Amino acid sequence: MIEKTELNSGWTLSCNDTGRSGLPAAIPATVPGCVHLDLLANRLIPDPYIDVNEITNDWIGRTDWTYRCRFEAAPDEGKVQELVFDGIDTVAVITLNGEEIGRSFNMHRTYRFDVSALLKSGANDLAVTFRSAYAYGAEMEKHYGYRPNNYPGPGNLMRKMACNFGWDWGPTLVTAGLWKPVRLESWDRARFAETRVSASLAGGDGLVKVHAKLARHGDAGTCRLVAEIGGMTTKIAIGAGQDQISCELRLPSPQLWWPHHLGAQPLYRMTLRLIDEASGDLLDSFERELGFRSLQVDTSADEHGSAFTFVINDVPLFIAGANWIPDDCFPSRVTGERYAARIEEAKAANIHMLRVWGGGIFESEEFYAACDRLGMLVWQDFLFACAAYPEEEPLRSEVEAEVRDNVVRLMPHVSLILWNGNNENIWGFDEWGWRPVIKQGESWGLGYYLDLLPKLCSELDPDRPYYPGSPYSGSMEIEPNADGHGCKHIWDVWNDVGYEVYRNYVPRFCSEFGWQAPPAWATIEESVHDQPLTPRSNGVFHHQKATQGNEKLIRGLAGHLPEPRTMDDWHFATQLNQARAIRFGIEHMRSHRNICKGAVVWQFNDCWPVTSWAALDSAGRRKPLWYALKAAYDPRLLTIQPRGGGLAAVAVNERTLFWRAKISGRRLKLGGAVLAEFEFWRLLCDRFEAKEFPLPEDIVRPDLPKDEVVVVDMLDRRAFHYFVEDIDLNLPPPRVSVDVTAIEDGYAVKVTAEKFLKDLCLMADRLDPDAVVDSMLVTLLPGESHVFFVRTAKTIVVQDIVIGTVLRSANDLVAGR
Repeated sequence: MIEKTELNSGWTLSCNDTGRSGLPAAIPATVPGCVHLDLLANRLIPDPYIDVNEITNDWIGRTDWTYRCRFEAAPDEGKVQELVFDGIDTVAVITLNGEEIGRSFNMHRTYRFDVSALLKSGANDLAVTFRSAYAYGAEMEKHYGYRPNNYPGPGNLMRKMACNFGWDWGPTLVTAGLWKPVRLESWDRARFAETRVSASLAGGDGLVKVHAKLARHGDAGTCRLVAEIGGMTTKIAIGAGQDQISCELRLPSPQLWWPHHLGAQPLYRMTLRLIDEASGDLLDSFERELGFRSLQVDTSADEHGSAFTFVINDVPLFIAGANWIPDDCFPSRVTGERYAARIEEAKAANIHMLRVWGGGIFESEEFYAACDRLGMLVWQDFLFACAAYPEEEPLRSEVEAEVRDNVVRLMPHVSLILWNGNNENIWGFDEWGWRPVIKQGESWGLGYYLDLLPKLCSELDPDRPYYPGSPYSGSMEIEPNADGHGCKHIWDVWNDVGYEVYRNYVPRFCSEFGWQAPPAWATIEESVHDQPLTPRSNGVFHHQKATQGNEKLIRGLAGHLPEPRTMDDWHFATQLNQARAIRFGIEHMRSHRNICKGAVVWQFNDCWPVTSWAALDSAGRRKPLWYALKAAYDPRLLTIQPRGGGLAAVAVNERTLFWRAKISGRRLKLGGAVLAEFEFWRLLCDRFEAKEFPLPEDIVRPDLPKDEVVVVDMLDRRAFHYFVEDIDLNLPPPRVSVDVTAIEDGYAVKVTAEKFLKDLCLMADRLDPDAVVDSMLVTLLPGESHVFFVRTAKTIVVQDIVIGTVLRSANDLVAGR
């Protein structure tokens, strides 16, 4: 069996810039990790996430560094001994006992070096010297020539996490280091060099395909591959000169794996064992948990253009999704527990697909394993984003190597449902002015997306769909961001116009759209220490990376909510507007389920404390948007939408059972008086259907638009419609009664509305930074009550529930203006 010695301790770090004073010659270092984290742990730099410290740390990415460790070894002529680096960030020279053993140019691949001839008995000295990514990038620009890039830095000229160089939600923190584990492996005779495993359905059976490549040493004789899953076993002999083997296993009638809103997630442990035929010794093993489901992406032509529909187990889905970015600028800090917690939060928000975006990383095994367990579908971008990429050497070979590494590594995961070629690069070439900048005949990445990547996916993982890009319309003959074809990004809404413009689009699938807001108040206070805090104070403004981001936040309020006068109001108004904008867009798209088959909001998470498009901020705190997603992605949604000059209640059902219930509605004065009403005994909405119910004329025609609201109920679902925006609505000042009752793990806070109360929110982090509340954005008619459940270890009393700070609503912002 392979002997593995972890080399994750005893490391030191040194700065190779002789002009940089004040640093120790040898700094204690942590592996996995990076230079920033080691300097931070040794109190040699200020925390780059705090205030404007990011800019004081810029020198780190422009400097060369060396990691060193000394480890004990015992050379053995009968064994191969290899140093394995799971992740090197990024341009480095590796030496052992003073001899160069290899170089790295790619953050996204595994490196393996045979050091059998260099190891010494006793102490061995290992060093990894990192070159500044900026310096290497400058060299590569001379080599390739200029290529357009929407963001700073040379991320498109090397294989490194692009958002390291800064994004419109992320800081510029250019890392270097050993960001994944390092180990020494010793083996004899043979080991698995590559193991490709896929699981699919063949009729009612589960079909597991295995293709293994072997590395051999010496006069290794006949081996045996033993494959087992679900009580089924296959044994295959591997001849002495044979280095590849394929086999299939059939598992009778396995339970199907489903996304979490539709069913269970049964997983079957599969093991592969490589056994020496003569001695019976176990030489190597491989284990994965597999799930069984069918999968296709339907892109067939229809009367609307061409579809973009994920079909799982023969069910055409509407995808309730969110984009996922690296959860920390320093990915080694993200533990398996943190991944699981974040994905649990996505599941709790009724999200059932995460798109791993192409400007970040291929995530760790813990991420995809958690998605497998929790029924979270994964769309995986290849790592090309918002830039033109050279296709010449040496970049082309690095791209191929990283794709081979990661497709093979990730393909066993049942949650993974799409390989996507790039993020916005075909769109960028077509519409962002790249054409005249890229010289005739110069490469810009298209060969990757239409040739290299699909060929590699077809070779390595043929049972999983590949799509060239997001957005992309299925053909270079159709503009890439067309409504009627493929997947679409909607960004004019945030950048240029109001969120009401979402209704101008009925895309086949929307893989990006979003709206900004600041993080939770507690997160701002932890990361910014401006006195006073204002939207434009230095720290708050520095943690806003979008071009004219603050101006767009205020412009986006126009026509909806009044311009805020205080920091508290700015914070709540912009958070509320974000939640409303995205809920508005999702409900519109879901109401057109017969045409549109997915909404993937930008974005779910953050990598540092920042004003951004995220629903969950970098501290893991829920913004109001999180609660809006939970409501808008509810598998049973009731919404009111404009139809044919009037209004319709639209019931949308993503459950496996039909939804049949009485539907009733009222047009009310805000004070509660009923002006018109209707009742329809049974509305039937079949599974996977959007069913429209036209509202009666006396419901949709107001007498006094500023004083009226339409309320429609269907069983336990409720929808509202207003005839004017809040800024023109006669919302009364908030008048409530509050009762607080201690419960296990926290408190039940009952709020009763004396007057109409719109979008009531209890901001739990204003009570306790660690508190979590179960609900937000609750609208109450006069006399109605709602109970908020607050999980906290802190004591709470009624007097703590302060209107205008802890208890917020649209009424706070509008009444009396």
